[in-house]
Amino acid sequence: MFNGKMEKMYIFSLLSGFLILFFIVFPIVSTFTWTDLGLVFQAMKDPVVLEVILRSVKTATITMAIAFFFSVPFAYYVVRHEFKFKNLLESIIDIPMVMPHTVAGIALLTVLSPKKDIGKFLAGHGVDVLGTESAIVLAMLFVSISLMFNASKEAFKWVPVRMENVSRSLGASHFSTFMRVTFPLAWRDLLSGMIITWARAISEFGAVIILAYHPMIAPTLIYERYTNYGMNYAIPVTVILLTLSLLIFILLRVVSLNNYKRRLQ
Repeated sequence: MFNGKMEKMYIFSLLSGFLILFFIVFPIVSTFTWTDLGLVFQAMKDPVVLEVILRSVKTATITMAIAFFFSVPFAYYVVRHEFKFKNLLESIIDIPMVMPHTVAGIALLTVLSPKKDIGKFLAGHGVDVLGTESAIVLAMLFVSISLMFNASKEAFKWVPVRMENVSRSLGASHFSTFMRVTFPLAWRDLLSGMIITWARAISEFGAVIILAYHPMIAPTLIYERYTNYGMNYAIPVTVILLTLSLLIFILLRVVSLNNYKRRLQ
């Protein structure tokens, strides 16, 4: 009887897995089959599309670099120290991940608006943020920096503290130990975090349109073409962006698999 119940459970599990895979894969395949391949190549030659795709890649890369620069050292400190309200601090950093993205955009707008102190200060010094690539980066950063921080924490948790202690006992400075021991051991997980952060940034839409509908990024262009011209004009750009996302996904899986094999050795 026990084996029979287990077999039924396994059948239900496999059925559930099939439905999940179908739910994810079928819309993606349908997107690629909706439009003619020639229209996709035509969109790739469109100067507007190329400009928007390049801007998306550029701003997402800048976002990833900023997130990396600030998240890695802070995550290292958090992992290596116990202090009061540590859990609260980590929960606060996770807040952007649960916020509706348009709400995130509005929250940033309340800070950057010329009617508020910071926005007024920037405007008074001739610094325009809203409607610029800087606004795009800020929106992307707000919704994605939590991913880089959490990935960095997981990366440093895998690095044995004793190896750092040995390095320090041999006379190496804290910074030298970090660069020569900690970082090389954690870099694969950090790279995974960078890829996830980049992918999250390039896919952002809700927060971006609040701060900068123009200049456009790829999700904004797709939305505009869909609302103004319909599916036939939106799908080619969608296919291009989806292809980029899939390439990033494949890269992430390769890095993660290599990292898993390394840990088994």
